Amino acid sequence: MIIAMQKTKRYTKWTKLIRLGITMYLLTAASYVPAQTWMPDNGNGTYTNPLFYDEFSDPDIIRVGSDFYLAGTTMHAFPGLVVMHSKDLVNWEFLSYAFDKLNMGAEFRLDSNKEAYGQGIWAPCIRYHNNTFYIFSNINGHGMQVFTAKDPKGPWTHQSLNAEIYDLSVLFDDDGKVYAVHKYNEVKLLELKPDFSGVVEGSEKVIIPKGNAMGEGHHMYKINGKYYIISANYSPSGRMQCARADKPYGPYETVVISTDETMGTIRGAVVQNVNIGSPVPAPGFTFRISKPNDNDLGAVPMHQGGIVDLPNGDWWGFSMMDFLSVGRTTFLSPVTWQDGWPYFGLKGNLGRSPRTWLKPNVGVDVKPTAPYQRNDDFNGPKLQNVWQWNHEPVDNKWQLNKKKGCLRLNTLPAKDFLWAKNTLTQRVIGPQSSATTIVDAAALKTGDYAGLAILNMPYAAVGILRNADGFILRYYDQYSNKTIEQKLSSPKISLRITGDYEKDLAQFSYCVDGNTFNNIGDSVSLPYQIKTFQGSRYALFAYNTTGKEGGYADFDEFKVVEPLADRSQNIPVGKIITLTNLATGNQAWANPHGMLHTAWPGSKEANGLGCQFRVHDRGKGRVVLEALNGTGFLTVTGIGLTADVRLMSQESEASLFQWQDMLHNQCMLLSLKTNRYVGLNPVTRSPYAADFPGTRPDRKDGTVFSWKIVSTN
Repeated sequence: MIIAMQKTKRYTKWTKLIRLGITMYLLTAASYVPAQTWMPDNGNGTYTNPLFYDEFSDPDIIRVGSDFYLAGTTMHAFPGLVVMHSKDLVNWEFLSYAFDKLNMGAEFRLDSNKEAYGQGIWAPCIRYHNNTFYIFSNINGHGMQVFTAKDPKGPWTHQSLNAEIYDLSVLFDDDGKVYAVHKYNEVKLLELKPDFSGVVEGSEKVIIPKGNAMGEGHHMYKINGKYYIISANYSPSGRMQCARADKPYGPYETVVISTDETMGTIRGAVVQNVNIGSPVPAPGFTFRISKPNDNDLGAVPMHQGGIVDLPNGDWWGFSMMDFLSVGRTTFLSPVTWQDGWPYFGLKGNLGRSPRTWLKPNVGVDVKPTAPYQRNDDFNGPKLQNVWQWNHEPVDNKWQLNKKKGCLRLNTLPAKDFLWAKNTLTQRVIGPQSSATTIVDAAALKTGDYAGLAILNMPYAAVGILRNADGFILRYYDQYSNKTIEQKLSSPKISLRITGDYEKDLAQFSYCVDGNTFNNIGDSVSLPYQIKTFQGSRYALFAYNTTGKEGGYADFDEFKVVEPLADRSQNIPVGKIITLTNLATGNQAWANPHGMLHTAWPGSKEANGLGCQFRVHDRGKGRVVLEALNGTGFLTVTGIGLTADVRLMSQESEASLFQWQDMLHNQCMLLSLKTNRYVGLNPVTRSPYAADFPGTRPDRKDGTVFSWKIVSTN
C-alpha cells in the first residue's frame, strides 16, 4: 500500500510537470515576437550562449544588491570602456562608456605616423566600494588607469596611476587595504594606496611562482574568509585555474575549474605574421594565414573569466571564448561548489558548461532584450551607442546632418584605410549578418574615397573614389591585394557586406538602381589577428588619397540584418524527426531490444519508424523523445559507465533532456539525470550512453546530431 501510494505521488508529480510544461509553451508561443537580433534569452526560462554574438572580451562582472554590472575591453575604439547593467545576468542593457577620449598621445589620434591598434583599454576590473564604482585598467606605456563614478551611467572621473599593472584584479579587503593581483604566469600581489596615487612601497610580492599553472586575466575575491584568484592559462590549451589561500599573500593551492569547453567551435584561421607591435600592414603586404584546424583548441576553450553570486546564494561563472572572426565572446556558466572550489559546470560534469541552460534564479521576470540598437538612420541627436570610432575622432570633421538625416564624414588625408581618421565602426555580429548603407558622394573632391569596409588586418573595402574623370566604384581586398574599379553614372549608391562569421568569410556587393545588389570581388577572408586584437568590424569611412583635406560623404542609413537571430523553431517540439550522428553519418535507431543504437546505412532499420522520434515539449527547453516504432521513450538508466540510453514504455524524469541548440539544425542532448550528453564512441559505435562531458571543436566525437523534420503530424 505504501509503495503504491509513493508511485501514485510520483506519477501525479510527473503529470503536473508535463501539464505545466505544455501550458508554459502555449503561453510563450502566443506572445512570441520573432527576434531581429541575437538575444541569449530564449523566452522559455533558458538562455543560449554566447550572451552577445559580437565581441565582448575580457568580461568582469559584479553584483550590487540585485543589480549586475559588466565591463569589458574596448582597446583602441572610442568611446571606450563599456559598462552594462542586468537584472538576471542574461539580458543586458548598455549604460555608459567610461570615457570619450583619453588625450594620452598622438598614437590614439593616428597622428605623426603613430597608432594604438590593440593597445588602449584592455582587461578592465570593475568594483564597487563605499558607494563608488571603480574601473581599473592598464594602458601600455601609460600605466594603470582608474575611473570612478557614483552612478554607473556616468559621468566617470579619470586618473592615472603611475604603475604598469596589467590584466589585474582589485580587492577591497575588510581591513581597509586595497590589493591588486596581476602579471602572467608569475602572479604578483601588491597594495594600492587608498587614494590611488600609487603603490604602497615594498608591498609587491610574488604569490604564485612561475610554472604553477596560473595565467593572466585575474579575478580576485574574498569568499567566506578565504582568498580566491581565477585566471586563464594557455599552456598547452586554454583553461581556467583557481587559486585559494587563507591570507592575501598566500600560500596558495590551485586547481583547474574549467577546461576543454569549446561549445563545438573551431579556432579558425589566424594571421601568423601580424602581431602586437607589428607595423600596420600596407597594401601589398603578404599575409601568412594558418589553416583552420578542427581539433586545435588553442585559446578557444573558455578562459579569462570569474564568478559572481546571486542574492539567493547561487553562483555563476563568466568567461570568454574565441569565436572565429567575430572575436572573443562572453559566456555564462552555472557554478558548482565542491570541496571549497567553484567549478564551472553541473554536478557530475564539472569543468564543462552547457551551451543552453536555465536562467539564473533571481526572482525577477526579465523580458528578452539586446544591449544595442544596431541600425541607425542618423536622424537622432546622437549616434547609436553601438558605434565606436577607430581611434579618437576629429570632432569638427564629422556631424549628424539633421536637415538631410545623414552622417557626414569629411575627408582627411590618409595613406591607407587603416590610417584613415574618423572611421566609424561597429562589431560584426554572428553567426551571420549583413550590413547595408547608402552613400552620397556628390560632395567628394578629387582623390576622396568613401564607403563601407571590414576593419581587420587584412581589410577589405568598397566605395566611391572621385578622380579627374568623375566617380569610380572602387573595391580593394588587402589579402589578395586585388583592386576592381568601374565607372559610375551616379554618385549615390548602396553598399553591402554579407558575412558568414562561422566560415570567416564576407562578400561585398553594391546596388545602383535601388533594387538589385551585384557582388564585387571574391569572398573576403577574415582571419583573426592580434594586431588590432579585436574581431572584424563594419566600418564607414571617408578619406583623401592625395595627402590633403577634401570634401565630404553623406551616409543615409545603416541597416544590419541577422538571418539566424530568430531561433524560435530551433527546437522541433511536436514534430517527428530523425537524428543523424555527425561523427558516423548514421541515424540513431530505437533498437527493439530496448536501447538506442546505430542504424547502418542500407539496413532495413535505416529510415524506418525506429529512426523517427516525436519531440515532446516539457517546458524550459526540456524535451522527451518518443520512438515511433512503439519501443518507448529515450530514458537514461543508471549513471557513469552504466548510463545507457534505453527505450522505456513510460517516460520519467530520467527521460528529460535539455536541448542544446548548436544552430543549423544541429543539437546535443543533455541528460538531466547525469548532466552529461548522449553520445557514442564513433570508432566502436557501441550503444548510446549519456556519459559524454561535451563535444570537440569539430563536433565529430559522437555527441552532436543533425536533426531533420520528417513529419509535423
